[in-house]
Amino acid sequence: MHSLSSIKVLTDFRASPRLPVRSSCFERKAWLNFGDSARTCRIVACSVERNGNGGGGTSSSSSSGSGLGSDHSASSFLSRTQTYALLKQQMEVAAQSEDYEEAARLRDSLKSFEEGEPVLLLRRMLKEAISDERFEDAARYRDELKEIAPHSLLKCSSDATTLGIRVQVRSVYIDGRSQPSKGQYFFAYRIRITNNSDRPVQLLRRHWIITDANGKTENVWGVGVIGEQPVILPKTGFEYSSACPLTTPDGRMEGDFEMKHIDTVGSPTFNVAIAPFSLSILGDESDTF
Repeated sequence: MHSLSSIKVLTDFRASPRLPVRSSCFERKAWLNFGDSARTCRIVACSVERNGNGGGGTSSSSSSGSGLGSDHSASSFLSRTQTYALLKQQMEVAAQSEDYEEAARLRDSLKSFEEGEPVLLLRRMLKEAISDERFEDAARYRDELKEIAPHSLLKCSSDATTLGIRVQVRSVYIDGRSQPSKGQYFFAYRIRITNNSDRPVQLLRRHWIITDANGKTENVWGVGVIGEQPVILPKTGFEYSSACPLTTPDGRMEGDFEMKHIDTVGSPTFNVAIAPFSLSILGDESDTF
């Protein structure tokens, strides 16, 4: 993982800041204590973390499929998302150079893309079918999404608990750090680890499984996170942000943290799951935590 510039914060979860969508590189880590609403901040050094260091759509309730999946393969979806990323970058460049006419044209192109993109349409139709309890239709839409965009059924967030240790993740696409024309897509993600158990734990190692839209998988192991092996006391948490570059506009991540209880000498280590989440330039409607 490429790390981002660091800020260390003592704060209450109820006042937890949201992950900023910036074009600059950043890395943030935070100690959190549920019982203390005071906040103090100090700047700490950058570290490197790699290798050891919806909407208005409508749908029919008939038994026929949507007709979208058969016309759009996974490869064409990849091509369309690459085009989408280029349009977003070109709009940003036009706005920064004060070419507002071109920026407006690109904005309208993006809007048309979003309204006609089969993945976004199928997502909306799936959501509506579930809401209306049309589960046969929902199953078809789900299967079509699997066919044209295997990662699209995953949310850009995940939440899992292992032995009282809760891990929440949220990812976002960073336009300003990406270069779609060169096949470089940059995603930031924020992780919150909450110790809901009655015993203190220490995070020793991390393991990530990163899969791009072409199915290429990379395993990444490392000591701790962002240069630390934090101790997390009961009813407190540790939070940090980092990033992952991909060569495709979509992908997924999952993994685990190796931890141990530190209140007993010789305690065995155990793995805490990081549930799968999506890396997608299209994003989704996942809430921030």
